[in-house]
Amino acid sequence: MILRKLVPFVPFTLVCAISILMVCCGRDQEPKSVKRYASITGVKAEKLEYYKKLHGDAWPSVLRKIKECHIQNYSIFLKEVDGRHYLFSYFEYTGADFNADMQRMAADPETQRWWKETDPCQMPLPDARAKGTVWSDMEEVFHTN
Repeated sequence: MILRKLVPFVPFTLVCAISILMVCCGRDQEPKSVKRYASITGVKAEKLEYYKKLHGDAWPSVLRKIKECHIQNYSIFLKEVDGRHYLFSYFEYTGADFNADMQRMAADPETQRWWKETDPCQMPLPDARAKGTVWSDMEEVFHTN
């Protein structure tokens, strides 16, 4: 009774309900396993502005497919070194089967169409070229949360 006089009934009920939800809702969820991936490729100077324009207005279907394939926090950075341009890619993968998700992405017609636009802009590094790929995988040497 004293508590009701101190705190109006509706806000008190709301605070209780929110507290219960906060405690209960996360119980059954396992923390997501996140694997970080980074890669690098060159970008042709004459294609740089087109590449930036493409990514400035990325196709919604491609963005959806990226999410469907359990990729999050995806970024591409640009760096010029000695007159050459390089792209650094970083993303986090939260799925259970990376290879299957990447095959699913590669089989997607819209993603294939996107790559037909972006691939001619890029200059693979020698190790990627030898494997027939565009991006060179990078080794993670440090991470902290």
